[in-house]
Amino acid sequence: MARGRYDREGGEESPKVPISKSSLKDFVQIFKYIKPYRGKFILALVVIALSSGTTMAFPYLLKSLIDSAHGTLQTNLKLPFALTTTNIAIIMIVLLTIQMIISFLRVYLFTTVGENAVADMRKDIYKKMITMPMDFFAQRRVGELSSRITADVSQIQDAVTGGLAEILRSCLVLIIGLGLILYISVRMTLLMLSVIPIILLVGFFFSKRIRKLAKEAQDQLADSGTIVQETLQGISNVKSFSNEWFEINRYNKSIGSMVSLAIKNGKVRGFFISFLLFSVFGAIVLVVWYGAGQMQQGLLSFGDLMAFVVYTAFVGGTMAGFAELYSQLQKTLGATQRVRELLSEPIEDVAVTPVQLSDGYRIKGNVSFRNVRFSYPSRKEIEVLKDISFDVEQGRQIAIVGPSGAGKSTMISLLLRFYEPASGALYFDDKPAGLIPLSQFRKQVAMVPQDILLFGGTIYENIAYGKQEATGEEVENAARQANAHDFIMSFPEGYKTVVGERGIKLSGGQRQRIAIARAILKDPVILLLDEATSSLDSESEQLVQEALQNLMRNRTSFIVAHRLSTIRNADRILVLDNGAIRESGTHEELIAIQDGLYRNLHELQGI
Repeated sequence: MARGRYDREGGEESPKVPISKSSLKDFVQIFKYIKPYRGKFILALVVIALSSGTTMAFPYLLKSLIDSAHGTLQTNLKLPFALTTTNIAIIMIVLLTIQMIISFLRVYLFTTVGENAVADMRKDIYKKMITMPMDFFAQRRVGELSSRITADVSQIQDAVTGGLAEILRSCLVLIIGLGLILYISVRMTLLMLSVIPIILLVGFFFSKRIRKLAKEAQDQLADSGTIVQETLQGISNVKSFSNEWFEINRYNKSIGSMVSLAIKNGKVRGFFISFLLFSVFGAIVLVVWYGAGQMQQGLLSFGDLMAFVVYTAFVGGTMAGFAELYSQLQKTLGATQRVRELLSEPIEDVAVTPVQLSDGYRIKGNVSFRNVRFSYPSRKEIEVLKDISFDVEQGRQIAIVGPSGAGKSTMISLLLRFYEPASGALYFDDKPAGLIPLSQFRKQVAMVPQDILLFGGTIYENIAYGKQEATGEEVENAARQANAHDFIMSFPEGYKTVVGERGIKLSGGQRQRIAIARAILKDPVILLLDEATSSLDSESEQLVQEALQNLMRNRTSFIVAHRLSTIRNADRILVLDNGAIRESGTHEELIAIQDGLYRNLHELQGI
């Protein structure tokens, strides 16, 4: 299993991408989600500028307060009041109050804009994903797609709600701070800046090493998570082979490696932080030493020195924070790129609002395959279906049998129009399939597969999934026809019984009958049964077969089956082998063919 990087919430971590014209262009496209909230966004930018201004004004007022107390305050400002110690203190309190209000507005406005914009983005991504063709899902893992709408969008959310504001604030603080320390003392500013290149060079070396070790530790943690996932999923195998201690040792070894890497990373970070503290405070000592000399010469006041030290701390802290902001920006660009790739994928032509059947698209149930050839898009070199042609009249039952890999399930996928033929065509009532909108077509088709997927809600909700507007009486009638009503009512909560994730609280036969009830409620014109009874015991199979007979009555039905005893009464049996129809006819006609494939399959099953 491939290793991946994971964030603190357990999702796949967004990859870092270089900051380039292309990646920035992708990022700018995300701003279309901010457009509906541009008024609040512009106000938030104004608030950031005010916040930075008030923040940087505070050290200057602190300088004025100190100089006023020493009687050395000098100012060129024309004010209607004297800059006494008390007045300056009052101004500082007022400024702090304004800063408090501005900080609240900054957080509130960016959160409001960011949360709404990201919610719109999530809706678009989910809408896009759910309308993708089946081939899209065949080539991607569910976890990968889930990370798009969780980890990737969360990364963008962090950027919009906090990261963007922090970048703008840091830039303003850096520009204003550098301007003010230059104004206070050019020489002290140059002295302070002379230390920065050394810190940046050493910081670059350490940060590169720290990132490498952190990645290795994350990869090792992901491996540990994989061991846990594989072990718990295959817990029956672990216990049957009595390999609990083997798995415990395997996990302990993986965790031990991760801890070693984390400790090694801690040592490197410790050295770096120690160097950083020494460099920063050493630079401050150097600046204060130089400033003290300037004070002794009368070239600098104590307030100026204090303000310079505070502004230097602001500038230094801001510059140190740019490394983390740069890293976050790279991650955001990576997340943006993956989201943009997803949003640019082609989708199926399906409706995303409730569909009502239009008279122009109602089908009767006549089906034709005409010279159909098909290869899966991911394996185009392998032809799965080869020149398939047959006609089915409405209301007929057609069985599809053959060895594994013959193409039976692929024919069902084509009938559902999950894929389009590579050549040839499907016709419904002599109308090309492409002329019938997908949503209108699938409204008239139902499928009962071998592996039933029930949603995690109630039994009622799962049956009603076949017809969202159905009444309680209609749902119950469907359950009765599917031989499901009795077992449903045996539960204390009846139709309100929660089935659990994927229907885990129900047996295989019960899940199958719920799926049949769902199909009956849909009242389809065409019914597709893909190995609907192959994994059931004899008693459950009999109940399900009775339900299927109720479901197939007067409907065009396609039945994929391994158990030939279940399709003896089909109006026609298609025998597939290696993607081609080898035999076709009724059970009696096919069984009479000497050395025929159907007859051989029949004899192998001992029927």
